[in-house]
Amino acid sequence: MVDVDLLARRLDDAARDRRTIAKLTDDTSLDVPTAYAVQRAGIERRRVRGERPAGVKMGFTSRAKMAQMGVDDVIWGLLTDAMLAESSVDVSRLVHPRIEPEIAYLIGREVRSVTDVETAVTGVAVGFEVLDSRYRDFSFTLPDVIADNASAARFGFGAWHPPRDVSNVGLLLEIDGRVAQTGSSAAILGDPARSLRAAARLALAAGLTLEPGWIVLAGSATVAVPLPKDAHVRVTAAGLGSVEVTT
Repeated sequence: MVDVDLLARRLDDAARDRRTIAKLTDDTSLDVPTAYAVQRAGIERRRVRGERPAGVKMGFTSRAKMAQMGVDDVIWGLLTDAMLAESSVDVSRLVHPRIEPEIAYLIGREVRSVTDVETAVTGVAVGFEVLDSRYRDFSFTLPDVIADNASAARFGFGAWHPPRDVSNVGLLLEIDGRVAQTGSSAAILGDPARSLRAAARLALAAGLTLEPGWIVLAGSATVAVPLPKDAHVRVTAAGLGSVEVTT
């Protein structure tokens, strides 16, 4: 019998203490449903400390990553208001900070079905996610990363724009004025809208609904790159402007 609360506490303590731990699967038999139970228990610990749910982040949204991890579906994690980085990220509070460009969706009303989710969107924006695995050497299995809330750490977004087709938007990630990554939103399952629908599907299956004001991060269009200290980062998306953050 897996002690879900114990595993959630192990991950939560590692994040709060900024230290690495061995993979949970090194000493625990962990399947995907149980890993999501650990994830939810970790979010509940945050909620008890006063954090509020703020949205959903999607992971493994590239076919190459799915193949690498031996899966045929995306994974997801939950965002809280404490993860929002409006202008800066204190990387000294993180273990393995990495950043990636994102397409962000703003949910305008409660989503009751997968077919309902696209019409519930009231805005799209360029965004970023800072990943931070708590596992030693950034090494993990599929259940490990799910339990660790899909490596969610921080996120941000630029100005909101009316809903539009973002199926092939060019994205540029710059660190200190130098190009770190370029890509297209088409790398996100061929169209970020597919990731948006997957977010609704997975949330509903878990007994959650996407709520007004929540953000959905559709997944990265490029690989994540290390986020250094004392850096200026800018993510630009064609037609959506840019978002900047310092460390």
